[in-house]
Amino acid sequence: MIDYGKQRSTVKPLEIELTESKVFVASNITPIEEPGTDEQQGFTGFEFDLAEYSKDEYIKIQAERNAALENEVTATQLALCEVYELMA
Repeated sequence: MIDYGKQRSTVKPLEIELTESKVFVASNITPIEEPGTDEQQGFTGFEFDLAEYSKDEYIKIQAERNAALENEVTATQLALCEVYELMA
C-alpha cells in the first residue's frame, strides 16, 4: 500500500477507482471552499485521503474483511438463538 495522505481535487473523487493493476481508495471525502486573497486565488473542491493498492493486495484485504464479517454474523446468530431459547 502507498498512502498519499491528504489530497485535493476540484472534481469529487470516486471512493474506489480501478485500473488494470492498481486500486485507488479515496476516503474522508469532504467538500472545501477557501476564499481567495489579494495574493492567492481561492479554492473550491474536495479534500480526501488517498491510498493505492495492488489488485492482489486489495483482494486479500477484502477477503479478510469478509471473513471477519462472517464471524460477526455467526456470533450474532448464536446470540439470537440463545435469546430465543430463553424466551421460550
